[in-house]
Amino acid sequence: MEQRDLELIGRWIERDPELKKYVEEHREFEKKLEEFNRRPYLTAAETMERKRLQKLKLAGRDKIEQILAQHRKKEGMI
Repeated sequence: MEQRDLELIGRWIERDPELKKYVEEHREFEKKLEEFNRRPYLTAAETMERKRLQKLKLAGRDKIEQILAQHRKKEGMI
């Protein structure tokens, strides 16, 4: 994430429960994906789970971006 996004998240995360939920999920997916990425090879099931997590992480990132866009408008940043 860009520094600007991280600063905005820092300002709003405690005031916006939905943003907090998606940021925490995003971080959790990132941790799980890092575990898969450290392995030299994955089983077919692990590969499928890795792809599923990647999709969930991306969908969450899109939702975070939507929420941040709303907060940028509130702060007059756009």
